[in-house]
Amino acid sequence: MSQKCRIYGVHHPLCPLHLQQKGYSSRHNNSLYIERRKKWCVMWNTFTAWCNSHLRKAGTQIENIEEDFRDGLKLMLLLEVISGERLAKPERGKMRVHKISNVNKALDFIASKGVKLVSIGAEEIVDGNAKMTLGMIWTIILRFAIQDISVEETSAKEGLLLWCQRKTAPYKNVNIQNFHISWKDGLGFCALIHRHRPELIDYGKLRKDDPMTNLNTAFDVAEKYLDIPKMLDAEDIVGTARPDEKAIMTYVSSFYHAFSGAQKAETAANRICKVLAVNQENEQLMEDYEKLASDLLEWIRRTIPWLENRMPENTMQAMQQKLEDFRDYRRLHKPPKVQEKCQLEINFNTLQTKLRLSNRPAFMPSEGKMVSDINNAWGNLEGAEKGYEEWLLNEIRRLERLDHLAEKFRQKAAIHEAWTEGKEDMLQKRDYETASLSEIKALLKKHEAFESDLAAHQDRVEQIAAIAQELNELDYYDSPSVNARCQRICDQWDALGALTQKRSEALQRTEKLLETIDQLYLEFAKRAAPFNNWMEGAMEDLQDTFIVHTIEEIQGLSTAHEQFKATLPEADKERLAILGIHNEIAKIVQTYHVNIAVLTHLGRDQALIEEHARQQNNERLRRQFANQANVIGPWIQTKMEEIGRISIEMHGTLEDQLTHLRQYEKSIVNYKPKIDQLEGDHQLIQEALIFDNKHTNYTMEHIRVGWEQLLTTIARTINEIENQILTRDAKGISQEQLNEFRASFNHFDRKRTGIMDPEDFKTCLISMGYNLGENEFSRIMSIVDPNRMGLVTFQAFIDFMSRETADTDTADQVMASFKVLAGDKNYILADELRRELPPDQAEYCIARMAPYTGPDGVPGALDYMSFSTALYGESDL
Repeated sequence: MSQKCRIYGVHHPLCPLHLQQKGYSSRHNNSLYIERRKKWCVMWNTFTAWCNSHLRKAGTQIENIEEDFRDGLKLMLLLEVISGERLAKPERGKMRVHKISNVNKALDFIASKGVKLVSIGAEEIVDGNAKMTLGMIWTIILRFAIQDISVEETSAKEGLLLWCQRKTAPYKNVNIQNFHISWKDGLGFCALIHRHRPELIDYGKLRKDDPMTNLNTAFDVAEKYLDIPKMLDAEDIVGTARPDEKAIMTYVSSFYHAFSGAQKAETAANRICKVLAVNQENEQLMEDYEKLASDLLEWIRRTIPWLENRMPENTMQAMQQKLEDFRDYRRLHKPPKVQEKCQLEINFNTLQTKLRLSNRPAFMPSEGKMVSDINNAWGNLEGAEKGYEEWLLNEIRRLERLDHLAEKFRQKAAIHEAWTEGKEDMLQKRDYETASLSEIKALLKKHEAFESDLAAHQDRVEQIAAIAQELNELDYYDSPSVNARCQRICDQWDALGALTQKRSEALQRTEKLLETIDQLYLEFAKRAAPFNNWMEGAMEDLQDTFIVHTIEEIQGLSTAHEQFKATLPEADKERLAILGIHNEIAKIVQTYHVNIAVLTHLGRDQALIEEHARQQNNERLRRQFANQANVIGPWIQTKMEEIGRISIEMHGTLEDQLTHLRQYEKSIVNYKPKIDQLEGDHQLIQEALIFDNKHTNYTMEHIRVGWEQLLTTIARTINEIENQILTRDAKGISQEQLNEFRASFNHFDRKRTGIMDPEDFKTCLISMGYNLGENEFSRIMSIVDPNRMGLVTFQAFIDFMSRETADTDTADQVMASFKVLAGDKNYILADELRRELPPDQAEYCIARMAPYTGPDGVPGALDYMSFSTALYGESDL
């Protein structure tokens, strides 16, 4: 043993060497006395070190245990440090009375903690009574370092021993049975360290026969890495047959507190991790909701202008393509968005349930992204959708009418043009110039027939003009070509009229001329025949030879010849008149030519037959659609009613209901092919341009909306049951309580809609004994209806009814956990968070904690208090 105590190198009255130096008699130097004094020395050193391990937290220490506590100031400070409480204000005077007052305040505080101080008075402490001082310190150690140690309801000493046994049980050559000789080889200390911090000691290399190395290793590691000061000396323990029990207990209790502190920190960290995990999960759900809401609103924002774009197309083909695009939208693009909207509502309800269960404030989405905002936007979308479909069908009807009119125009124009073909040439022929009178009369008859036919075609031309006018008024895309064709027909019609009039006049004129010629021919013939007879007679007479036998005969011939000569002037006059008739005929003879137009008649009968067949097919399509729609429509309504009953009635456990609903959902989803088949029939109807159906009151729009509502309702109902299970499990609600909640809810759900309006909810609360003022009811409504929808769901109802029974983390509990990690400081450092928490959660806290502004803060200090309250909505994060 050295000449001085090993702790701080100071002497104290009980040290055997000190006694020898003071000249005590040899009887004090026997081995038993020396052994006893060694133990006192060890205890003295241990207690001093223990006190300093706490006092250094306050920036001070003691050197001599019986001297430094005499004025009571450091004694009071020690008690404040180890208890975390403030003692009465100490006396600062130097007089004995002041010191006794301070020590009494310390002793009174110890007594207030239920500790009986036997034979320890303030005067003895002030007088420096070492035995009394050590007794007092041991009492403090027992109360504040050992008394709270309890394992399986054992006493403090037994609890500490049991803790040591359990922690060292797996280690060979360690058998902790007491607080003296069980620790002499040092393996017990090393085992405690290795059990909690295996990286600090290579336990496999330790030997039982080398206690000095084992003890020094444990003491050095504890001091360096565990912040446990060296309260024992390896030489004292090895050189003592039975080490001091109080010193060993004091030192071992420091290990317990160091490691139990780590366990407290671990527990605190686990609580914080759990709370942060809930918060992070909720924040992720919030982010998912915000993103899904943003995406959905953006899709609606992009889609509505497309649905509101009513720019008509020029052709039926183009409008049919628009209709096909709309079908693709309804069939391919919208259904996933319906599911997203349903999922959005489910996520929102699940999130609100989780927030309520974890004692967090209700989630308030960003401006414009509430569920009601989504529903309003969706309503606008469906309104635009309905208007767009109506516009499409009206446009198709208009184009169908235009196409019909255009086709009618083309047909009538084609018929008219076919009829007029060659008519101008015919009317311009001059066949009448070579025709006889009889042929002229025939041509006139034909021309009169043509004029009648022309008059009959007047109506057709007027119809063609009227159709062209209607096409113009209906804004037909090809109106210019229609107008040009109509103008050509009208111009041609005017030309035909002029030519007809001209030919009629020419024929009539020619008829008159030919009649004149005919009269001249008759006159010519009437006068030419006698003249010819006369000429023939005269020629015969002049050429006839004669033989006369008498003068009388020759005189008679001469007389006859003179008489003939006398008639010549008259005959020549007649000849000239006949020649004049001939010349007149030659002058007026003209030639004409007439063709007969052959009209081609349309096969109207065949067109009627084809139209009849088309209408029969349309009727078949109507009946085919109606037969299915009349089954599907009531089926959807029935399923909606059944789901409503399932969600209101309580049959079996929530798990039973959930299983039943999921089977129900599966059967509903399996019905989808029938909806698809009906969509196909509807497409055939639209392609056939059928716009009415007297055989059913269900339209495809009705079926679509009903089907979407059915899928949404079953998914929402399943989610409600899942949330009820979450609530039940989190709050420990029994099935009987759930049944009672359901019965109460159903009783006041007067409309049987699965929700209560505020008045019914208020009546329900009053019936359950709530004394409600206006402010109190408003407060409750803000809990059950945080989004101000004006309704109370069953989920919100059971959340409220079980709210007070929930065993959930609170802001105060989380704050206390952070205080443990912070080492009882009012702030925490980033390094402490990174040391105690997983990296992602540590960074989560560091990024969100505000700087600490208290007077005891240091650079980089973070405010975990405001952060803790913010987690529960009690302050802003």
